[in-house]
Amino acid sequence: MLRAPALILLFCLLLSSCGRRMSAVRQDDGDTLRLKYSTLLRIVRHEGYTEVSIRNPWRQGSLLHTYLLVPRSAAMPVGLPQGTVVRTPVGRAAVFTTVHCSLLTTLGHSHRIVAVADLKYIKTPAVLQAVAQGRVADCGDGMSPVAEKIIEARPDIIMLSPFENSGGYGKLEDIGIPLVECAEYMEPSPLARAEWMKFYGLLLGAQSRADSLFAVVDSSYHALRHQAAQAGPGRSVLIDKMTGSVWYVPGGRSTLGQMVRDAGGRYPWADNRQSGSLALPFESVLQRAGQAQVWMFRHSGSLPASRQRLLAEHHGYRQLAAFQTGDVYACNVEQTLFYEETPFRPDRLLADFIRILHPAMPHLPPLRYYQKIQ
Repeated sequence: MLRAPALILLFCLLLSSCGRRMSAVRQDDGDTLRLKYSTLLRIVRHEGYTEVSIRNPWRQGSLLHTYLLVPRSAAMPVGLPQGTVVRTPVGRAAVFTTVHCSLLTTLGHSHRIVAVADLKYIKTPAVLQAVAQGRVADCGDGMSPVAEKIIEARPDIIMLSPFENSGGYGKLEDIGIPLVECAEYMEPSPLARAEWMKFYGLLLGAQSRADSLFAVVDSSYHALRHQAAQAGPGRSVLIDKMTGSVWYVPGGRSTLGQMVRDAGGRYPWADNRQSGSLALPFESVLQRAGQAQVWMFRHSGSLPASRQRLLAEHHGYRQLAAFQTGDVYACNVEQTLFYEETPFRPDRLLADFIRILHPAMPHLPPLRYYQKIQ
Protein backbone atom coordinates (compact mmCIF):
# COMPACT_ATOMS: atom_id res chain seq x y z
CA MET A 1 0.00 0.00 0.00
CA LEU A 2 1.29 3.47 -0.89
CA ARG A 3 1.88 5.85 1.96
CA ALA A 4 0.28 9.29 2.04
CA PRO A 5 3.36 11.21 0.73
CA ALA A 6 3.67 8.78 -2.17
CA LEU A 7 -0.02 9.09 -2.96
CA ILE A 8 0.26 12.89 -2.98
CA LEU A 9 3.30 12.72 -5.28
CA LEU A 10 1.51 10.32 -7.66
CA PHE A 11 -1.57 12.56 -7.69
CA CYS A 12 0.56 15.60 -8.52
CA LEU A 13 2.33 13.73 -11.32
CA LEU A 14 -1.04 12.68 -12.79
CA LEU A 15 -2.28 16.27 -12.67
CA SER A 16 0.91 17.47 -14.30
CA SER A 17 0.61 14.84 -17.04
CA CYS A 18 -3.06 15.68 -17.66
CA GLY A 19 -2.17 19.34 -17.78
CA ARG A 20 0.41 18.73 -20.47
CA ARG A 21 -2.01 16.59 -22.50
CA MET A 22 -4.79 19.17 -22.20
CA SER A 23 -2.40 21.94 -23.25
CA ALA A 24 -1.32 19.93 -26.29
CA VAL A 25 -4.93 19.33 -27.26
CA ARG A 26 -5.73 23.02 -27.02
CA GLN A 27 -2.68 23.87 -29.07
CA ASP A 28 -3.56 21.23 -31.65
CA ASP A 29 -7.10 22.58 -31.92
CA GLY A 30 -5.65 25.94 -32.92
CA ASP A 31 -7.18 29.38 -32.83
CA THR A 32 -10.27 29.60 -35.05
CA LEU A 33 -10.72 32.94 -36.79
CA ARG A 34 -14.21 34.28 -36.33
CA LEU A 35 -16.05 34.70 -39.63
CA LYS A 36 -19.28 36.69 -39.54
CA TYR A 37 -21.10 35.36 -42.59
CA SER A 38 -19.27 32.66 -44.55
CA THR A 39 -20.78 29.19 -44.28
CA LEU A 40 -18.16 27.43 -46.43
CA LEU A 41 -14.88 28.66 -44.95
CA ARG A 42 -13.16 27.64 -41.73
CA ILE A 43 -9.83 29.25 -40.88
CA VAL A 44 -7.77 27.95 -37.97
CA ARG A 45 -4.36 29.24 -36.93
CA HIS A 46 -1.92 26.64 -35.62
CA GLU A 47 1.67 27.01 -34.53
CA GLY A 48 3.64 27.30 -37.75
CA TYR A 49 0.74 27.19 -40.23
CA THR A 50 -2.87 28.19 -40.91
CA GLU A 51 -5.45 25.60 -41.93
CA VAL A 52 -8.18 26.72 -44.32
CA SER A 53 -11.03 24.25 -44.92
CA ILE A 54 -13.66 24.73 -47.61
CA ARG A 55 -16.93 22.89 -47.12
CA ASN A 56 -18.26 21.20 -50.25
CA PRO A 57 -21.34 23.23 -51.27
CA TRP A 58 -22.69 20.36 -53.40
CA ARG A 59 -22.15 17.43 -51.03
CA GLN A 60 -23.37 17.87 -47.48
CA GLY A 61 -20.96 16.80 -44.77
CA SER A 62 -17.84 16.68 -46.95
CA LEU A 63 -14.94 19.00 -47.67
CA LEU A 64 -14.13 20.47 -51.04
CA HIS A 65 -10.51 21.23 -50.14
CA THR A 66 -8.13 21.87 -47.25
CA TYR A 67 -5.18 24.25 -47.53
CA LEU A 68 -2.22 24.48 -45.18
CA LEU A 69 -0.72 27.97 -45.40
CA VAL A 70 2.91 27.88 -44.27
CA PRO A 71 4.97 31.10 -44.09
CA ARG A 72 7.86 31.17 -46.59
CA SER A 73 10.18 32.46 -43.91
CA ALA A 74 9.58 29.45 -41.64
CA ALA A 75 10.71 25.84 -41.79
CA MET A 76 8.11 23.30 -42.85
CA PRO A 77 6.27 22.16 -39.70
CA VAL A 78 6.54 18.50 -38.75
CA GLY A 79 3.39 16.37 -38.72
CA LEU A 80 1.14 18.55 -40.85
CA PRO A 81 -2.41 17.21 -41.35
CA GLN A 82 -3.61 16.18 -44.77
CA GLY A 83 -4.09 19.07 -47.16
CA THR A 84 -2.52 21.14 -49.94
CA VAL A 85 0.49 23.09 -48.71
CA VAL A 86 0.77 26.67 -49.95
CA ARG A 87 3.77 28.81 -49.04
CA THR A 88 2.68 32.35 -48.15
CA PRO A 89 2.73 35.07 -49.11
CA VAL A 90 2.11 33.84 -52.63
CA GLY A 91 4.54 35.58 -54.96
CA ARG A 92 3.16 34.45 -58.33
CA ALA A 93 -0.41 33.52 -59.22
CA ALA A 94 -2.22 32.19 -62.28
CA VAL A 95 -5.73 33.62 -62.16
CA PHE A 96 -8.54 32.17 -64.26
CA THR A 97 -11.36 34.61 -63.42
CA THR A 98 -11.86 38.29 -64.02
CA VAL A 99 -13.36 38.80 -60.56
CA HIS A 100 -10.20 37.57 -58.83
CA CYS A 101 -7.98 39.63 -61.13
CA SER A 102 -10.00 42.62 -59.98
CA LEU A 103 -9.76 41.66 -56.30
CA LEU A 104 -5.98 41.20 -56.43
CA THR A 105 -5.75 44.63 -58.03
CA THR A 106 -7.96 46.15 -55.33
CA LEU A 107 -5.74 44.60 -52.65
CA GLY A 108 -2.69 46.12 -54.34
CA HIS A 109 -1.24 42.86 -55.69
CA SER A 110 -1.96 42.81 -59.42
CA HIS A 111 1.82 42.52 -59.96
CA ARG A 112 1.62 38.98 -58.58
CA ILE A 113 -0.53 37.80 -61.49
CA VAL A 114 1.75 35.97 -63.95
CA ALA A 115 -0.83 34.06 -66.02
CA VAL A 116 -4.51 34.36 -66.89
CA ALA A 117 -7.18 32.36 -68.68
CA ASP A 118 -10.26 33.60 -70.53
CA LEU A 119 -8.52 36.87 -71.38
CA LYS A 120 -11.50 38.06 -73.43
CA TYR A 121 -13.51 38.44 -70.21
CA ILE A 122 -10.86 40.33 -68.24
CA LYS A 123 -11.21 44.11 -68.00
CA THR A 124 -8.65 45.05 -65.34
CA PRO A 125 -6.40 47.63 -67.08
CA ALA A 126 -3.22 46.67 -65.19
CA VAL A 127 -3.64 43.01 -66.17
CA LEU A 128 -4.47 43.77 -69.81
CA GLN A 129 -1.42 46.01 -70.07
CA ALA A 130 0.80 43.33 -68.53
CA VAL A 131 -0.49 40.75 -71.04
CA ALA A 132 0.13 43.14 -73.93
CA GLN A 133 3.70 43.70 -72.70
CA GLY A 134 4.34 39.97 -72.31
CA ARG A 135 4.68 40.10 -68.52
CA VAL A 136 1.54 37.99 -68.00
CA ALA A 137 0.94 34.80 -69.98
CA ASP A 138 -2.36 34.23 -71.81
CA CYS A 139 -3.13 30.54 -71.14
CA GLY A 140 -6.20 30.28 -73.34
CA ASP A 141 -9.62 28.93 -72.41
CA GLY A 142 -10.25 28.46 -68.69
CA MET A 143 -11.97 25.11 -69.31
CA SER A 144 -9.00 23.73 -71.28
CA PRO A 145 -5.97 25.96 -70.59
CA VAL A 146 -2.56 25.43 -72.15
CA ALA A 147 -0.73 23.69 -69.32
CA GLU A 148 2.70 24.35 -70.88
CA LYS A 149 2.18 28.10 -70.71
CA ILE A 150 1.17 27.85 -67.07
CA ILE A 151 4.29 25.82 -66.27
CA GLU A 152 6.49 28.39 -68.06
CA ALA A 153 4.91 31.20 -65.98
CA ARG A 154 5.96 29.37 -62.77
CA PRO A 155 2.98 30.36 -60.58
CA ASP A 156 2.85 29.37 -56.92
CA ILE A 157 -0.92 28.80 -57.16
CA ILE A 158 -3.68 28.59 -59.74
CA MET A 159 -6.89 30.38 -58.75
CA LEU A 160 -9.96 28.92 -60.44
CA SER A 161 -13.68 28.40 -59.85
CA PRO A 162 -14.94 24.88 -59.14
CA PHE A 163 -18.17 23.55 -60.59
CA GLU A 164 -20.46 20.73 -59.62
CA ASN A 165 -19.79 17.53 -61.58
CA SER A 166 -16.98 19.23 -63.52
CA GLY A 167 -15.01 16.00 -63.75
CA GLY A 168 -11.84 17.53 -62.31
CA TYR A 169 -9.22 19.84 -63.78
CA GLY A 170 -7.47 17.54 -66.25
CA LYS A 171 -3.77 18.24 -66.80
CA LEU A 172 -3.76 20.93 -64.14
CA GLU A 173 -3.97 18.25 -61.48
CA ASP A 174 -0.71 16.69 -62.69
CA ILE A 175 1.64 19.68 -62.93
CA GLY A 176 2.25 20.02 -59.20
CA ILE A 177 0.93 23.57 -58.75
CA PRO A 178 -1.62 24.04 -55.92
CA LEU A 179 -5.14 24.64 -57.21
CA VAL A 180 -7.01 27.20 -55.11
CA GLU A 181 -10.71 26.49 -55.58
CA CYS A 182 -12.53 29.82 -55.43
CA ALA A 183 -16.00 28.66 -54.40
CA GLU A 184 -17.24 31.89 -52.85
CA TYR A 185 -19.93 32.22 -55.51
CA MET A 186 -21.75 29.33 -53.79
CA GLU A 187 -22.14 31.24 -50.51
CA PRO A 188 -25.75 31.92 -49.49
CA SER A 189 -25.54 35.70 -49.07
CA PRO A 190 -23.73 38.71 -50.61
CA LEU A 191 -21.70 39.41 -47.45
CA ALA A 192 -20.79 35.74 -47.03
CA ARG A 193 -19.35 35.79 -50.53
CA ALA A 194 -17.48 39.03 -49.95
CA GLU A 195 -15.95 37.69 -46.74
CA TRP A 196 -13.78 35.32 -48.78
CA MET A 197 -11.46 38.27 -49.37
CA LYS A 198 -10.06 37.41 -45.92
CA PHE A 199 -8.87 34.03 -47.26
CA TYR A 200 -7.29 35.65 -50.30
CA GLY A 201 -5.69 38.24 -48.05
CA LEU A 202 -4.04 35.43 -46.10
CA LEU A 203 -2.72 33.90 -49.32
CA LEU A 204 -1.21 37.20 -50.47
CA GLY A 205 0.11 38.39 -47.14
CA ALA A 206 -2.45 41.20 -47.31
CA GLN A 207 -4.64 40.18 -44.38
CA SER A 208 -4.76 43.62 -42.80
CA ARG A 209 -5.82 45.30 -46.05
CA ALA A 210 -8.42 42.60 -46.76
CA ASP A 211 -9.84 42.83 -43.25
CA SER A 212 -10.07 46.62 -43.52
CA LEU A 213 -11.78 46.48 -46.90
CA PHE A 214 -14.30 43.92 -45.69
CA ALA A 215 -15.07 46.07 -42.64
CA VAL A 216 -15.90 48.95 -45.02
CA VAL A 217 -18.10 46.71 -47.19
CA ASP A 218 -19.88 45.26 -44.16
CA SER A 219 -20.57 48.67 -42.62
CA SER A 220 -21.68 50.22 -45.90
CA TYR A 221 -23.99 47.32 -46.73
CA HIS A 222 -25.72 47.46 -43.34
CA ALA A 223 -26.11 51.23 -43.49
CA LEU A 224 -27.76 50.98 -46.91
CA ARG A 225 -30.01 48.14 -45.76
CA HIS A 226 -31.08 50.24 -42.76
CA GLN A 227 -31.91 53.17 -45.06
CA ALA A 228 -34.04 50.91 -47.21
CA ALA A 229 -35.87 49.52 -44.18
CA GLN A 230 -36.60 53.03 -42.97
CA ALA A 231 -38.12 53.91 -46.34
CA GLY A 232 -40.77 51.20 -46.08
CA PRO A 233 -41.80 48.64 -48.72
CA GLY A 234 -40.15 49.12 -52.10
CA ARG A 235 -41.42 48.25 -55.55
CA SER A 236 -41.87 44.69 -56.83
CA VAL A 237 -39.21 43.55 -59.28
CA LEU A 238 -38.57 40.94 -61.96
CA ILE A 239 -34.92 39.91 -62.51
CA ASP A 240 -33.10 39.04 -65.77
CA LYS A 241 -34.62 37.86 -69.05
CA MET A 242 -35.00 34.97 -71.48
CA THR A 243 -31.96 32.96 -72.59
CA GLY A 244 -33.13 31.04 -75.61
CA SER A 245 -36.35 29.32 -74.57
CA VAL A 246 -35.66 29.54 -70.82
CA TRP A 247 -35.84 32.34 -68.24
CA TYR A 248 -33.28 31.74 -65.50
CA VAL A 249 -34.91 33.36 -62.49
CA PRO A 250 -32.72 33.87 -59.39
CA GLY A 251 -33.92 31.68 -56.52
CA GLY A 252 -35.24 33.25 -53.35
CA ARG A 253 -32.00 32.45 -51.50
CA SER A 254 -29.66 33.47 -54.32
CA THR A 255 -27.48 36.52 -53.79
CA LEU A 256 -29.71 38.58 -56.11
CA GLY A 257 -32.87 37.31 -54.45
CA GLN A 258 -31.51 38.29 -51.06
CA MET A 259 -30.33 41.62 -52.37
CA VAL A 260 -33.91 42.45 -53.40
CA ARG A 261 -34.97 41.63 -49.84
CA ASP A 262 -32.17 43.74 -48.33
CA ALA A 263 -33.14 46.61 -50.62
CA GLY A 264 -36.69 46.44 -49.29
CA GLY A 265 -38.12 45.29 -52.60
CA ARG A 266 -40.80 42.70 -53.23
CA TYR A 267 -39.68 39.63 -55.16
CA PRO A 268 -42.17 37.16 -56.68
CA TRP A 269 -39.93 34.21 -55.77
CA ALA A 270 -39.03 35.40 -52.27
CA ASP A 271 -40.53 32.23 -50.75
CA ASN A 272 -38.36 29.98 -52.91
CA ARG A 273 -35.55 28.29 -50.97
CA GLN A 274 -33.09 27.69 -53.80
CA SER A 275 -29.74 29.49 -53.88
CA GLY A 276 -29.28 28.92 -57.61
CA SER A 277 -31.54 29.80 -60.52
CA LEU A 278 -34.90 28.41 -61.60
CA ALA A 279 -35.18 27.47 -65.28
CA LEU A 280 -38.71 28.53 -66.24
CA PRO A 281 -40.68 28.98 -69.47
CA PHE A 282 -41.87 32.48 -70.28
CA GLU A 283 -45.48 31.62 -69.49
CA SER A 284 -44.61 30.66 -65.88
CA VAL A 285 -42.69 33.91 -65.37
CA LEU A 286 -45.52 35.95 -66.87
CA GLN A 287 -48.10 34.31 -64.64
CA ARG A 288 -46.14 34.88 -61.43
CA ALA A 289 -44.30 38.13 -62.08
CA GLY A 290 -45.96 39.76 -65.05
CA GLN A 291 -47.31 42.56 -62.85
CA ALA A 292 -43.96 43.40 -61.23
CA GLN A 293 -43.47 47.17 -61.17
CA VAL A 294 -39.80 47.05 -62.20
CA TRP A 295 -37.84 44.85 -64.58
CA MET A 296 -34.06 44.63 -64.09
CA PHE A 297 -31.90 42.48 -66.34
CA ARG A 298 -28.28 41.87 -67.33
CA HIS A 299 -27.10 41.61 -70.91
CA SER A 300 -23.95 41.85 -72.99
CA GLY A 301 -23.08 43.39 -76.32
CA SER A 302 -21.86 46.56 -77.95
CA LEU A 303 -25.36 47.93 -78.50
CA PRO A 304 -27.42 49.49 -75.70
CA ALA A 305 -30.63 47.78 -74.63
CA SER A 306 -33.83 49.19 -76.12
CA ARG A 307 -37.50 48.32 -76.24
CA GLN A 308 -37.22 47.43 -79.93
CA ARG A 309 -34.30 45.04 -79.37
CA LEU A 310 -36.08 43.41 -76.46
CA LEU A 311 -39.18 42.75 -78.56
CA ALA A 312 -36.97 41.39 -81.34
CA GLU A 313 -35.63 38.86 -78.83
CA HIS A 314 -39.06 37.86 -77.47
CA HIS A 315 -42.37 39.44 -78.44
CA GLY A 316 -43.91 38.35 -75.13
CA TYR A 317 -42.01 41.04 -73.23
CA ARG A 318 -44.68 43.56 -74.23
CA GLN A 319 -47.05 41.77 -71.81
CA LEU A 320 -44.92 42.70 -68.79
CA ALA A 321 -46.34 45.58 -66.75
CA ALA A 322 -42.88 47.14 -66.28
CA PHE A 323 -42.30 47.08 -70.04
CA GLN A 324 -45.58 48.91 -70.57
CA THR A 325 -44.78 51.61 -67.98
CA GLY A 326 -41.14 51.96 -69.05
CA ASP A 327 -39.65 50.94 -65.68
CA VAL A 328 -36.98 48.72 -67.29
CA TYR A 329 -33.34 48.83 -66.19
CA ALA A 330 -30.49 47.12 -68.01
CA CYS A 331 -26.95 46.29 -66.91
CA ASN A 332 -24.51 45.74 -69.76
CA VAL A 333 -21.92 43.43 -68.18
CA GLU A 334 -19.44 44.17 -70.98
CA GLN A 335 -19.55 47.93 -70.48
CA THR A 336 -19.71 47.95 -66.67
CA LEU A 337 -17.65 46.28 -63.95
CA PHE A 338 -20.60 44.25 -62.70
CA TYR A 339 -18.84 40.88 -62.52
CA GLU A 340 -15.50 42.40 -61.52
CA GLU A 341 -16.74 44.47 -58.58
CA THR A 342 -20.01 43.20 -57.16
CA PRO A 343 -18.89 39.83 -55.69
CA PHE A 344 -16.59 41.64 -53.26
CA ARG A 345 -18.38 45.03 -53.21
CA PRO A 346 -22.04 43.99 -52.83
CA ASP A 347 -22.70 47.32 -51.13
CA ARG A 348 -22.28 49.06 -54.48
CA LEU A 349 -24.82 46.79 -56.12
CA LEU A 350 -27.21 47.17 -53.19
CA ALA A 351 -27.11 50.95 -53.71
CA ASP A 352 -28.30 50.43 -57.30
CA PHE A 353 -31.12 48.14 -56.16
CA ILE A 354 -32.30 50.61 -53.53
CA ARG A 355 -32.22 53.55 -55.94
CA ILE A 356 -34.34 51.62 -58.45
CA LEU A 357 -36.78 50.07 -55.96
CA HIS A 358 -37.14 53.27 -53.89
CA PRO A 359 -37.07 56.00 -56.58
CA ALA A 360 -38.10 58.72 -54.13
CA MET A 361 -35.35 58.01 -51.59
CA PRO A 362 -32.90 60.95 -51.37
CA HIS A 363 -29.11 61.03 -50.91
CA LEU A 364 -28.26 57.88 -52.84
CA PRO A 365 -25.33 57.71 -55.29
CA PRO A 366 -26.07 57.64 -59.03
CA LEU A 367 -26.63 54.26 -60.65
CA ARG A 368 -23.36 52.40 -61.16
CA TYR A 369 -24.32 49.24 -63.07
CA TYR A 370 -27.95 49.50 -64.21
CA GLN A 371 -29.41 52.23 -66.42
CA LYS A 372 -33.00 52.89 -67.36
CA ILE A 373 -33.48 51.98 -71.01
CA GLN A 374 -34.75 54.58 -73.41
